[in-house]
Amino acid sequence: MVAGSALLLGAGLGFGLRVPQKVIATVMAFGAGVLISAVSFELVGEAYEEAGLAPAVIGTLIGAIAYTGGNVWLARRGARHRKRSGHAQTQAQPSEAEQGGSGTALALGALLDGVPESAVIGVSLLDGGAVSLVTVAAVFISNIPEGLSSSAGMKKAGRTKGYVFGVWAAIAAASTLSAVLGYTVVGSFSPAVIAAVAAGAILAMVADTMIPEAFDDAHLAIGLITVSGFLVSFALSHT
Repeated sequence: MVAGSALLLGAGLGFGLRVPQKVIATVMAFGAGVLISAVSFELVGEAYEEAGLAPAVIGTLIGAIAYTGGNVWLARRGARHRKRSGHAQTQAQPSEAEQGGSGTALALGALLDGVPESAVIGVSLLDGGAVSLVTVAAVFISNIPEGLSSSAGMKKAGRTKGYVFGVWAAIAAASTLSAVLGYTVVGSFSPAVIAAVAAGAILAMVADTMIPEAFDDAHLAIGLITVSGFLVSFALSHT
């Protein structure tokens, strides 16, 4: 719930304020670095240590393939630029009038992006009995620019305040549920392999939706900003 609430925080900033594009890009690049670090050390690294190389690799590939398949299906229905702020017309989210059903596709796309991140929070409880602070922090930090950029794009596409905040409130609730399911349902499976599957989905999401938005306006500094986010998450995981 704490991690998912960052989506609403970001949506409020993106919908209510005129946030400069460079600020959006900077925060998005930082969030991408945080997630990459969390995926590397908290998910894939631990999957390798607990289950071995083959399960970690296979699980990660399954997650990436599943995410990519869902993303391609949603992209054809109007959700291709769901994390874009809409500052460039070629990357703007379509309105419902321009593409019928795109509103539903956007909501499903947000769900596709959010569920793997939150599920690993529940999975992290299975081994030590305590939630991984690094995972929660990584998801929280990355959710702010996701909600910010996407809600700004939704506003430019003509979607109402009720729609925008309704979508993000529903995704925050779904994220909470997915964390619970990650702990209760996944308990009968290998936590390490499930974490690797989620890691593959998250990494594919970062590459497909977060980095492109960050690159558009922070391309000269995106490497440094992303590395900074990576190091912050790395430091948290080793504190």
